[in-house]
Amino acid sequence: MSKKKSARAAADAADAAEKLARKDYEKQLHHLHVELVQVQEYVQKEGLKVCVLFEGRDGAGKGGTIKAITERVSPRVFRVVALPAPSEREKSQMYVQRYLPHLPAAGEIVIFDRSWYNRAGVERVMGFCTEEQVEKFLRTVPLVEKAIVESGVILVKYWLEVGQEEQTRRLKDRITDGRKIWKLSPMDLKSYSRWYDYSRARDDMLKATHTAWAPWFIAPSNDKKRARLNIITHLLSKIPHKKVARAKIKLPKRQKSPGYKEPDHSDKIIPEAF
Repeated sequence: MSKKKSARAAADAADAAEKLARKDYEKQLHHLHVELVQVQEYVQKEGLKVCVLFEGRDGAGKGGTIKAITERVSPRVFRVVALPAPSEREKSQMYVQRYLPHLPAAGEIVIFDRSWYNRAGVERVMGFCTEEQVEKFLRTVPLVEKAIVESGVILVKYWLEVGQEEQTRRLKDRITDGRKIWKLSPMDLKSYSRWYDYSRARDDMLKATHTAWAPWFIAPSNDKKRARLNIITHLLSKIPHKKVARAKIKLPKRQKSPGYKEPDHSDKIIPEAF
């Protein structure tokens, strides 16, 4: 083996050693899920309003992180918003107008999988808006967010930062994995080549919209497991909560079955393929 290959193998081995074991990840995630349920109950009890934004390049891990947050809580409390491209009518409205109806009411936590920051990112890079529109957005959105926060909403904004090589690996994986191919759109392929345009757009966005009332939080996401654990831990620190007292739960006795006879449903049972 050449020195170059040997060094590469050593680096790969070191990376593998640093990766979080699945068992350790699931153990930590279990503890965080328990606390997220406590947050859910406290938010409902106290009528808190929480809005969480996730932004980042394609393949940064937004969807997986959101799934990790929401898989053990109620979708009636934790609502995920992932809006499609705007309609012609929505294009004629004030830019943030279509997002505002999705903001949380009392007792809700709303998670945006991409948000109004589309204007500062994909719309800008792909030429769907003018530079004048971008500049106007970057000037005005801090004021909009100030109004949102002053209305009582806890607003938390995350940017997931993935490296070039890891993004390439993940997008290639989407091409070859039939379970993930739906995640790869023609727009993703077009935007993939514009890494540095996105970098400049990200830098402008962070500079203009990182405010005292609505700061940005950057989460390195090359390691998906660690990123999810770190983000959930951080999010829990941003939402006031404590364990809500519960009455002791005991299953009641089932009713008796006077005269009831189970009918034969064998003709309706699905085939057992497994």
